[in-house]
Amino acid sequence: MAERPVVETVITHHTIWQALVGNVPPLTLHPDLVSPAVLDSRDARPGSLFIAFAGEQTDGHRYIGQALSNGAAVVICEERGLEHLGEQSVQVIRCGPGGSVDLAPGSAENPLPLIYVVESSLESIQRLGAFQRLHRTRPDLRVVGITGSVGKTSTKELAAAVLAQHYTTHKNPGNLNSEQGLPLALLGLGADSERSVLEMGMYGLGEIRRLCQLARPSVGVVTNVGPSHLERLGTIERIAQAKSELVQALPSAEEGGVAILNWDDERVRPMAQMTDARVFRYGLTPEADLWADQIESAGMEGIRFRFHHKTAQGKTENLYVKVPLLGRHSVHTALRAAAVGLVEGLTWQEIVTGLQRSTGQLRLVLVSGIHGSTLIDDTYNASPSSTMAALNLLEDLRNGSGRRRVAVLGDMRELGDFTVEGHQQVGIRATATTEVLVTVGTLGSIIGEEALAAGFPAHNLYMFETAGEAIERLKVLIQPDDLVLIKGSRAVGMDRIVTEISYPTQAERG
Repeated sequence: MAERPVVETVITHHTIWQALVGNVPPLTLHPDLVSPAVLDSRDARPGSLFIAFAGEQTDGHRYIGQALSNGAAVVICEERGLEHLGEQSVQVIRCGPGGSVDLAPGSAENPLPLIYVVESSLESIQRLGAFQRLHRTRPDLRVVGITGSVGKTSTKELAAAVLAQHYTTHKNPGNLNSEQGLPLALLGLGADSERSVLEMGMYGLGEIRRLCQLARPSVGVVTNVGPSHLERLGTIERIAQAKSELVQALPSAEEGGVAILNWDDERVRPMAQMTDARVFRYGLTPEADLWADQIESAGMEGIRFRFHHKTAQGKTENLYVKVPLLGRHSVHTALRAAAVGLVEGLTWQEIVTGLQRSTGQLRLVLVSGIHGSTLIDDTYNASPSSTMAALNLLEDLRNGSGRRRVAVLGDMRELGDFTVEGHQQVGIRATATTEVLVTVGTLGSIIGEEALAAGFPAHNLYMFETAGEAIERLKVLIQPDDLVLIKGSRAVGMDRIVTEISYPTQAERG
């Protein structure tokens, strides 16, 4: 299951009042900290902020009473939420034109929870996040915005690790990168932060532009443009258009704006003409301002490569590095993080230290599996490009070890017209990188069928409709020292597979 966001904030009652009501807080309202901010009533605790949203599965307004029982000090909700307050006494504050804003005196020792009734919970959390960003942070704060089809979170984590070697650095927790999630992340941005690194996701045109209005980035990083969300946007050109909204929103070069662009991506390069910011190019080509070559995998110890940086003075700096990132595709992640460090004035020593101190492999995790196997858990999401990169990693890790490679691959969603071709490409690549292939889901079967057509041995191919069926087979199939990659959409239960075949298993823990 996806993680429930719990954001430790630095906002106060005064901040919430000013952002949502729009006038001077009454004297009876104490400027106490309101933290954390939560979207699930089960996560509410004394002093917290609960925001009620209508989600795909349920409506948070139905659980306001539970949030209050768990100690929530503030609730933001729409009108229908008042039907679910439970028995607890509260102070209702109606926001907007004609709303009532008089605050009852209450008790300093036992203040009443405040219920802010708003027209839209989404617009209100965005207003609150923007207020924190604009009025409760340093005037010289620089925000780094990161977008792209894949690699946003890994780049955010690594860039933040680099910047933290020189600046007090904030970042959005987890993957809070949406119109709902990014404002939550901004609530943790305080006056001590000198830099903030924020990933920005999108499902449609205009969303990244809106996120930029809230976060005000000075630096924009575009990782790549691929078919993720093709089902929603229709064409790859529209995806590129949506991603370009970040560089278009940056301040000019004279005002300190910098667009960091993947020069290896033919759909990212044209964005250099769409911005007034300074363009900083990275990639694997000598045309770039920062590029890498001599790339070698060191297996589970990481990767080695050589940086080349063209300075403003026309000189080229060359630097050999080894970083604890898995897979050759991670070189691009390192390039992006190093580029952020360079444009923000860090020394190479600080940059390399940050790259080497990054906490783990981010979303890709090595887990001890049953029967003495090693699991490569890459189940957060899946696209053809990220799955191909994971298969390449599987190949790198095996080289010279003699270990058997097992790929467990599931559906890749939201690919639109690219659905069949994307799964077929993965099937062809799996043929060259694995000894055993297990597929899950209706779309996953396309991977298996294409692998079979490309010459993959039928006796080592297993295709299942459900994760449960795959789990039962894997419990028998996995052997000691196997390297097992699990990759695919959580919608078909790929994360459940990791849980059930890791060691100790849930049953053994229970």
